[in-house]
Amino acid sequence: MNWAMNWAALDWGILGPAFIAGLLVLATHVPLGAQVLDRGIVFIDLAIAQIAGLGVIAADAVGLPEGGVAVQIAAVVAALLGALLLTWTERKAPHQQEALIGVMFILAACAGILLLSGNPHGGEHLKELLVGQILWVNTTQLLWLGGVSAVILFALWRGWVARLGRFGFYAVFALAVTASVQLVGVYLVFSSLIIPALATRSSTRITVGGNRHGVAYGIGVVGYALGLALSAVLDLPSGAVIVWTLAACALAWAWFSGGRVAKA
Repeated sequence: MNWAMNWAALDWGILGPAFIAGLLVLATHVPLGAQVLDRGIVFIDLAIAQIAGLGVIAADAVGLPEGGVAVQIAAVVAALLGALLLTWTERKAPHQQEALIGVMFILAACAGILLLSGNPHGGEHLKELLVGQILWVNTTQLLWLGGVSAVILFALWRGWVARLGRFGFYAVFALAVTASVQLVGVYLVFSSLIIPALATRSSTRITVGGNRHGVAYGIGVVGYALGLALSAVLDLPSGAVIVWTLAACALAWAWFSGGRVAKA
């Protein structure tokens, strides 16, 4: 492995759109991540993301144009159907919800593998679904993600999601994950949702503007910026590096905030 640093790779023309994509993902995933932890359904995003990805794989399997509107519709429909199923399972078996989410994830993942088994590029498609292609996002994708993120944030701010009950939460979650998973991949979607929220779960005891979400956004922004920069200069896969830098930033905050709490 070559660990030589290539500082010339810090090109805003490539890293800039990727960083903007990361900010848009964080915009919706930070508040949703806090709710996921509060509800105790940590792996919901993995399941929904995998189901949305299954919709993309199924659309490709029937010959729909890659990246087209039809594929996006297929992903959204698949994710909403998953949200509807999760709403039903939470009502019927609330104590088994986390286990059922895990079962849904593995079933969707295996269904995707089966659909790709006859595709000569199946391995590449599966890798793209898991780790994403954040460095290759285009303006159209950013506008799409930005529009969806704005609608979701407005709905959360107005309290419309809460009024719709269980299905409202799962449906909004499905739309947020579907919009982001094709850009950044399943692993980075999960990390963006859970890591900042987990790191700041006890931040209500710490005076940092009195805003838990603000701290979580800060962790996410620094994690994405540092991860993109390191992946560029070290020529490593961006998605995997960002996951590690998000975790490192979360650990750094946990150490810092823990020290402050101990002194309080």
